[in-house]
Amino acid sequence: MEPKIAIVEIDRQYKVYTEHYRNASADKTIILVNGSLATTASFAQTVRYLRPCFNVVLYDQPYAGQSKRHNRHGQPIRKEDEAEILLELIEHFSVDHVLSFSWGGAATLLALAQRPQRIEKAVISSFSARINTPMRDYLESGLALLQACDRNNVGCWINTTIGKHLPSLFKRFNHRHVSSLAEHEYRQMHFHVNEVLARDAECYLACANAIEVPLLFVNGEWDEYTSAQDARLFAEHARQSEFHTVKRAGHFLDMEHQAAWHDTQQALLGFLQPTHHRAADVTHKPLSSPISRRLQS
Repeated sequence: MEPKIAIVEIDRQYKVYTEHYRNASADKTIILVNGSLATTASFAQTVRYLRPCFNVVLYDQPYAGQSKRHNRHGQPIRKEDEAEILLELIEHFSVDHVLSFSWGGAATLLALAQRPQRIEKAVISSFSARINTPMRDYLESGLALLQACDRNNVGCWINTTIGKHLPSLFKRFNHRHVSSLAEHEYRQMHFHVNEVLARDAECYLACANAIEVPLLFVNGEWDEYTSAQDARLFAEHARQSEFHTVKRAGHFLDMEHQAAWHDTQQALLGFLQPTHHRAADVTHKPLSSPISRRLQS
């Protein structure tokens, strides 16, 4: 079933491209929040096992994907702006659950700290509060490339760091996507890297302290950038927190191999639908050649 496509206007400032997969048998809606500069295409794998259980909402940030042609790009967008966009979309689509990937987790935590009444549970994947040494090295090494709009080397930068555990086909798609971005997208990513480097872990931990709904943190066993160990810093701050480590997986989790896809699927559905996920159709195999467009700054 094809999604319903709509452009949603946010505070008369942004126009956001959205995809709404409706499920007549579902009574809950989940919204998916991407990492930096990624598009709705990056959740192709995830949507396959969420659609039998939920109504699913995807969207592109104003500067990326199908949204960018509807917006002006004079100034970069802050994480606080992304959080406000998420809150507006939660209300617009009557969302019950949130699933974020990578640095989409930053905007998600900022939004959830405002305690939107509709939200019941949230999954934060491939995100940690602490900027550890590998992450800092990764971010700092990319600043000059982004500032120079060095398209080819930005693609290589992604694939040799956070994307190093991706299959070669996925790396080729990633490189193709990253090397074809508009100049304002590189400016946005450069701004975002500086924004991330300037933030202290206490910012995200303070958000966790304010969040009242149950949270599930999912991280890859081999992800040295947003490690499972660093994610557990949230344990003492989030009122209701659970943690899951996907075995033999790096930063991109369910895109890296079939076992990781299945492990991630089971963790998400087990958390969001603990009494129903066994009966759901969880036997789908991942797509054989999905387009990999997840990015994190």
